[in-house]
Amino acid sequence: MIDHIDGKRLVVCIDNQGNEASLELWKIYQSLPDEEAENHNEIRVIDEEGEDYLYPAECFSPVFLESSVAKTFIMRNPPIGRQMA
Repeated sequence: MIDHIDGKRLVVCIDNQGNEASLELWKIYQSLPDEEAENHNEIRVIDEEGEDYLYPAECFSPVFLESSVAKTFIMRNPPIGRQMA
């Protein structure tokens, strides 16, 4: 099982309090590596608007998928505003 593909991680939102317009509870999101954010207990997530923002890390839990499933998920679910042409 893996938790990232090409630097992108999959996470599930477990707490969207205060961010209801940007995050759906129990939805799987792509997150991007951001060492500085992680040092501050934050995570960079591509949200409902297709933009990457910092959120508290405790609002998410990692998702572990087989490599082929994770690749397919990422390819078939590009963030809004970042869809492939």
